[in-house]
Amino acid sequence: MKRSVYLLLAAVATLFGQAPAAAPKIRMLIVTGNQVSHDWRATTAEIRKLIEDTGKFDVRVTEEFRGATADTLKPYDVVLLNYAARKPDNRWPEATESALMEWVRSGKGIVVYHFTLSAFEGWEDYETMVTGTWRPGNGQHSPRHDFTVKIDEKEHPVVRGMGESFPIADDELYTNLKTVAPEERHVIASAYDDPEFYKDKTRVLPEVKRNSPLLWTRSWGQGRVFVTALGHDVKALQNPGFRTTIVRGAEWAATAAVAVPSGSN
Repeated sequence: MKRSVYLLLAAVATLFGQAPAAAPKIRMLIVTGNQVSHDWRATTAEIRKLIEDTGKFDVRVTEEFRGATADTLKPYDVVLLNYAARKPDNRWPEATESALMEWVRSGKGIVVYHFTLSAFEGWEDYETMVTGTWRPGNGQHSPRHDFTVKIDEKEHPVVRGMGESFPIADDELYTNLKTVAPEERHVIASAYDDPEFYKDKTRVLPEVKRNSPLLWTRSWGQGRVFVTALGHDVKALQNPGFRTTIVRGAEWAATAAVAVPSGSN
């Protein structure tokens, strides 16, 4: 509604020769912390700068989300999770988890980034919303290497205009995640998990499972979920394909549309 009003005011202002007011920025909250094997402070700072540099977002960061309520989330359009609380005692209180789920269901957006796929073991709603999670016996990656991400759904707004594929240099390729509600997952990009990159050959998956989803979406009530398994560290965040898709994925999750150009990062 707010954007429709803005467009109407812009048209009226143009008719009378006045410059339209700036469009309201998308309000994002990055929830981060609780990671041992990932430099969450550095990746959070880099992602925040990348998203703010579009000029479309107003970004805030919290390292402590325990106790958050519906009122905490009310000002925001989208939440980005860079968080990996794997142990039960690192789970948020039930009221906080429920507040986040209901906030997304109400029509908001959520972005789940990389190792956040390992978070919140035992939280069934989270696993269903994300659809693919890193769990005991599910989740692995070969040593870091270069690979090609194939775009599976070329008309999805997040990847539209990006062609058939894009390269990723020196990153982790997640595979064999625990899958919940696969019929609800909309895979928009994937990569071939080449067995030649594994040092421990006992962990290689059967050939039938070698294609691994890396970018996907799903609906959650009236809300939108965007997941990226890419971007292990600040070095991996420099890949243009990652930079473009995380920004466009955040915009899509927040607004259901994408205006950021496909080659803007």
